[in-house]
Amino acid sequence: MFDMKDLGNLKKLDENAPEAMKSFWAFDKAAFAEGALSAQQKQIIAVAVALTTQCPYCIAIHNKAARDAGATDAQLAEAALVAAAMRAGAAVTHATHLFRE
Repeated sequence: MFDMKDLGNLKKLDENAPEAMKSFWAFDKAAFAEGALSAQQKQIIAVAVALTTQCPYCIAIHNKAARDAGATDAQLAEAALVAAAMRAGAAVTHATHLFRE
């Protein structure tokens, strides 16, 4: 099911919803531009989010971008553990709903 070649089909979205996709690509570019956070920091955040959403495309794309921006194994490992803690923490805190009366 997961094949990076499938991303070539994004052009179908560009063709069939050009205005929305033009806006999306502009937003994406702006979101990842250098700002208060460096491009590297933003890509490390993206890796952590991709791990929590479990999107294999995003994991691959943002891992490469983070590494291209200079992210180290140690930084990515810590980001992965933060992502894991967030997922686990959400399960634990949502468990409080089990004890409502």
